[in-house]
Amino acid sequence: MYTDIVINATPYENRIAVVERGNLLEFHLERLTEKGLVGNIYQGKVVRVLPGMQAAFVDIGLDRTGFLYVDDIDTSMSQLSTSERHSGKHSSWSEKNGESNTSSHPAIEDLVKKGQTILVQIEKEPIGSKGARLTCHITLPCRNLVFMPFTDHIGISRKIEDESIRKELRQKIEQLRPEGTGFIVRTVAENVTKAEIEADMEFLLLLWDDIHSKAQRAKAPCLIYKDLDMVLKAVRDLFTDSVNELVVDSKSMHERLLNFVLTFAPKLKNRIVYYDSEVPLFDAYGIEVDIARAIDKKVWLRSGGYLIIETTEALTVVDVNTGRYVGKNNLNETIFKTNMEAVKEIAYQLRLRNIGGIIIIDFIDMETEQHREELYNAFQEAMRKDKNRVNILKVSEFGLVQMTRKRSCESLSQLMCEPCYHCGGEGIVKSRQTVCYEIFRKIYRDNRHADGKNITIKVHPHIANTLSQKEAHHLHHLEKTTGKKITVSPEYNLHKPQYEIIWDE
Repeated sequence: MYTDIVINATPYENRIAVVERGNLLEFHLERLTEKGLVGNIYQGKVVRVLPGMQAAFVDIGLDRTGFLYVDDIDTSMSQLSTSERHSGKHSSWSEKNGESNTSSHPAIEDLVKKGQTILVQIEKEPIGSKGARLTCHITLPCRNLVFMPFTDHIGISRKIEDESIRKELRQKIEQLRPEGTGFIVRTVAENVTKAEIEADMEFLLLLWDDIHSKAQRAKAPCLIYKDLDMVLKAVRDLFTDSVNELVVDSKSMHERLLNFVLTFAPKLKNRIVYYDSEVPLFDAYGIEVDIARAIDKKVWLRSGGYLIIETTEALTVVDVNTGRYVGKNNLNETIFKTNMEAVKEIAYQLRLRNIGGIIIIDFIDMETEQHREELYNAFQEAMRKDKNRVNILKVSEFGLVQMTRKRSCESLSQLMCEPCYHCGGEGIVKSRQTVCYEIFRKIYRDNRHADGKNITIKVHPHIANTLSQKEAHHLHHLEKTTGKKITVSPEYNLHKPQYEIIWDE
């Protein structure tokens, strides 16, 4: 499969695009003034424990306190010193399946106390008004392995399906890992040698020793370990043998990536290409157009149908419509074909836009159970390529699909857009007539207490035009009723819903 990684690096932001057969598959954006925090490790201080929510707020030195849920606290480590935790002898995790040996999780108030110092890692970025989601289950990823210092467990990526390879990898890890520690073998490690795994493991153990040493000396709240920036993370996780080229348009970034790749995949060094042309890199690949479409609310399907993607604070809703598509045979077939086409596009858009959390998809209602079953299976298959964890429920009788997609950072629209200054993010503003009648009511209400013989109404030019033409009769009636002369004054610096009423002598 022909895949390229395209990196546009500038002093103010870095943009990464994964292009597959000429189509934009993934897009990642990092503003250098708003660098990502996921993966960072902090020495935090518990500032508040909430038994009713079974959670705690932890000060880690950011603008907002982080949120630590009870399930993200290792019960065996909560009251242990850093040195005891480092030994790994108190791990509560099963070696076989990573599940807690205790039948029930203790209450939050039994695990942490106000003022307690605790080592935490950011699991989810602060999103909107919410602080970062924290966890005590520390993980340190490398090229081939993920190290879990507090977990006595060996995991193998589910995408490695060959059972003999899985068994061989498990044996390699078992021979090399220190007692009481855990590792997950990543998909890219399917065909690596024991020496490569050993090198990764040695690097991660040394890194953890350094983190542990800093944590012992640090005073909370403070940053203990800063994870790789987005560009290096993307190269570490996405730059594999299946990638044709990694193209970057910055000379300094090009040299940085060459040095970085030498540490884990020197054989891929020749695939890193420096782009030097007058035509901007993303324009040359046609990516700018795809990015612009990725924040549109409406997405057209090739058949003539379309999707409407609406995001609220709690969830995202995707509505499927037939649009211009009228089909050839009968209504049921038209609906089914539109839904099946929408399945692939929805899977693509969720990944491209990085939409997470609860997602409700309103497919066009299908009458037959067979069609609903086929649609569900097709959607499951379409979402299989998604690296984020997803959970999809069956199609309901109303054609609704409920699903969740793991969210670790803000979506593309949250990163690139902000609420409209005119409508406050509502997507709609009051109609001209509504604003006019609000003005009339206010003048009626205030007329009893106001002095003066003249009234000046300052409004947006569009509202002024409506008052002077369509509402001229009512404006004249208002003058008679109040006994005041009313003057309409257009003001370009006012928005449509805004107005100012001035009472003159």
